[in-house]
Amino acid sequence: MPYKERPIEKKYYTIGDVAKMFTVATSLIRFWEEEFEIIQPQKNKKGHRVYTKADVDSIKLIYHLVKEQGYKIKAAKEIINNQKEKAQDRLEMIESLQKVREFLVSLQNNLD
Repeated sequence: MPYKERPIEKKYYTIGDVAKMFTVATSLIRFWEEEFEIIQPQKNKKGHRVYTKADVDSIKLIYHLVKEQGYKIKAAKEIINNQKEKAQDRLEMIESLQKVREFLVSLQNNLD
């Protein structure tokens, strides 16, 4: 049985990497970093921001609330401060449903 490679997951991401993941400007990532306490990137020896998987997950939640759901910054902060687990669970459910939909669409395309 052939070996199936798993995608390599980085331990740290640059601000450019993170901006590309969400197709936003690096300035927006820096702005969110100032606005939301849950984003706490470390600095490397050169003084550049490095983001962990937890930081990326936090940015994903912020992106979902602000960009996809249309919440204002203040409302997104309240949700994160008061209902972070619920919002995170909802985001994970949406992502799971999107994957199921993609699978079903590809299955339908293969049947046609």
